[in-house]
Amino acid sequence: MKSILLTGGNGFIGKNLLPALGARYRVLAPSRAELDLLDAVAVRAWFEAHPVDAIIHSVVQPGHRNAATVANQLERNCRMFFNVTRNVSASQRFLFLGSGAVYDLPHLPPKVDENFFDTWVPADEHGFSKYIAAKQIERHSNMVELRLFGVFGPHEDYAIRFISNAICKALCRLPITCRMNRRFDYLYVGDLAGILGRFIERGWGHPAYNVTPDQSMELVQIAELVREITGADVPIQVAEKGLGPEYSGANTRLRAQIPDLVLTPIRDAITRLVVWYRGNLHTIDRAKLLLDR
Repeated sequence: MKSILLTGGNGFIGKNLLPALGARYRVLAPSRAELDLLDAVAVRAWFEAHPVDAIIHSVVQPGHRNAATVANQLERNCRMFFNVTRNVSASQRFLFLGSGAVYDLPHLPPKVDENFFDTWVPADEHGFSKYIAAKQIERHSNMVELRLFGVFGPHEDYAIRFISNAICKALCRLPITCRMNRRFDYLYVGDLAGILGRFIERGWGHPAYNVTPDQSMELVQIAELVREITGADVPIQVAEKGLGPEYSGANTRLRAQIPDLVLTPIRDAITRLVVWYRGNLHTIDRAKLLLDR
């Protein structure tokens, strides 16, 4: 059985990857108390004591509007990235969970493909840290960047993440709200572990892949789907008129890499998430749903 280091195991994506990957691999997901990725000496000692076949680097210093702090985001993300990658040997596979922000969000065209990378240098710290990592990954054949756009599922921050926020509001009989309607590429987090497994087992032919569904959806369409699935007769309120910037990526390269890739239809994925939230409704803080961030 192959051994994998999963960083960020306590985050939204990590919490979903850990049980899914654990069914196939020996997954090591040390907490921050067990391994401080900002400590170069500690990281080197960890790698010397724990031989692994692959590394999935999903940890990130958050910079979203609900983060406790965004101070030193660029430095912290880059330092964690390089503290890990400097210990990756040529025989190990390194998979980095990147972001569509690597293309620079203000200049992002709809259904952007991977060749658009480096047309712009991202101005924000989050995107710039992903850009720096991507440039480093291009130099190593045993490293790959998987560029995520919208990912949703259990354990995400329902106070700000649209699909979970909409579900929780519907279940609490509150209006579903958004600032402006936009088109997004939303990937169900349950599909990500399978994609990562294919890359771990089969390798790759390019340094980066957009990991996106085939079709984009408008937020209003998703809200209507949530309302239908939950059966909640609640209003959908959009603060600003019009259609905002699209956040989507072409998955042609991913489809060529995994020709038989099967992704969960968004209706099915939202249905599963509704069931999950119904079973965990006692953990939802209604007060967080009353303040639109």
